[in-house]
Amino acid sequence: MATRHQSRESVISLLYARDVGNEKIDKFVDEMLEEKKIRNKQKEFALSLFEGINANLDRIDAEINKHLKEYKLDEIGHIERAILRLGTYEILESDLDNAVVINEAIELAKNLAADTAPGFINGVLDAISKEHPKRS
Repeated sequence: MATRHQSRESVISLLYARDVGNEKIDKFVDEMLEEKKIRNKQKEFALSLFEGINANLDRIDAEINKHLKEYKLDEIGHIERAILRLGTYEILESDLDNAVVINEAIELAKNLAADTAPGFINGVLDAISKEHPKRS
């Protein structure tokens, strides 16, 4: 059975595919998730993340751009951008503690992105997290 971490990796793959020009990725979401054995509750989780990010993309991108110091969002790598979008969406929309979201994003960056990405992603998501703390 797939884990939430694997579901998030799949969401990053989907976001990456769309970002590099595959606008028709929506037609292949089910196939991609099935290929990675993302099923049942984890599939629902992955779909909710992917659809939520797409529905809120302008807001997410504006939030990320607000916290980038040296770059604009379209100047960073596709994988890093996908991880930032996922992390930002979860900070803004999920009930997960922000520290958990940031830690997961760092782990994804260690496995999928450039060597400098974990620190970069940590810095951006930490700034977003401070502006949007969770209410208990």
